[in-house]
Amino acid sequence: MMRDISQEEGKRMIEEKHVVLVDVRTPEEFKAGHIPGAINIRNESIKAEPEELPDKNARILLYCRSGLRAEDAMTKLDELGYTDLSNMGGILDWKGPITKN
Repeated sequence: MMRDISQEEGKRMIEEKHVVLVDVRTPEEFKAGHIPGAINIRNESIKAEPEELPDKNARILLYCRSGLRAEDAMTKLDELGYTDLSNMGGILDWKGPITKN
């Protein structure tokens, strides 16, 4: 299943901790600021099953800067057999906390 969701729904999923949160921006963008708890898997690197996502049935929530790369990553992961994918768009619209590292 692939679907686009609202930032509010994404925030609820993150708070309930029933999701693997994936930031598909570049490592540099990720280090400059990301949603707490996110893992970074650059969209352009998704050519085979990412080792960071071993469970193809996990609920995966994707985001990027504006939503376009997350949409592309969602399609790639769907083609690789992942079953529960959601795109909540871009960090530009995120109203929650941001962490840097």
